[in-house]
Amino acid sequence: MESSATDITISVKDLRLSYGTIEAIHGISFDVYRNEIFSIIGPAQSGKTSLLRCLNRTIDFTPGTNISGTVNVDGQDTATMKNVFELRRKIGMVAPLPVGLPLSIYDNVAFAPRCSGLTNKSDLDGLVEKCLTQAALWDEVRDRLGSLGTALSGGQQQRLTIARALSHQPDILCLDEFSIAIDPVTTMRIEDVLQELKSEKTIILVTNLTQQAQRLASRTMFLWNGEIIELDTNDVIFSKNPKRKETYEYINGLFG
Repeated sequence: MESSATDITISVKDLRLSYGTIEAIHGISFDVYRNEIFSIIGPAQSGKTSLLRCLNRTIDFTPGTNISGTVNVDGQDTATMKNVFELRRKIGMVAPLPVGLPLSIYDNVAFAPRCSGLTNKSDLDGLVEKCLTQAALWDEVRDRLGSLGTALSGGQQQRLTIARALSHQPDILCLDEFSIAIDPVTTMRIEDVLQELKSEKTIILVTNLTQQAQRLASRTMFLWNGEIIELDTNDVIFSKNPKRKETYEYINGLFG
């Protein structure tokens, strides 16, 4: 994928992350382009989730971590940002398991906008409908928005989580193995949502399903033991001849 510097929304340079004396990410560098779906694959304990948490500084909540290198988002060094909440509004996160707030479906989506100062009911109604529609959930819940979000099925709760992540209108959406606990039909529905969202957002997808990365992304990064083994277009990564033997072996299930 050819791109210019003006198309880069995230630029990571020589990023290192340690938990105490154990280094989990070993000086990696890569760029993510605006309005692409960028996937990250690799075995468990390769640093994928830790990397996502470095992007929006939720890693700050973990005691004993040490970070060096730079993460730039839209040209700004995240380490020097005085308002970290602005960064977290810019980068939405969806966890592997749905984490519903003990609130109504409506209030799950309206919670973050209200915290940001949006109080007009008409505006909130419109935003809730938009986010639930984008998450392919509106038609299923439009008549029961006052019901508890935690009473929804697992797949519906995951889509509610996506709607909540979209509610603060992030420019970048990070999904960490979103389909790990949901059925294949719901997974495909969410994949369709992501394909539609990429026209207006940059999407970073961590997945343990290599076929999912192949279906959705334009480029894929293979991360293993905190190091980038290979990063290229999907045409190369998922070909019979990727640049690294380890990439071929992982994608074809020979390890991991």
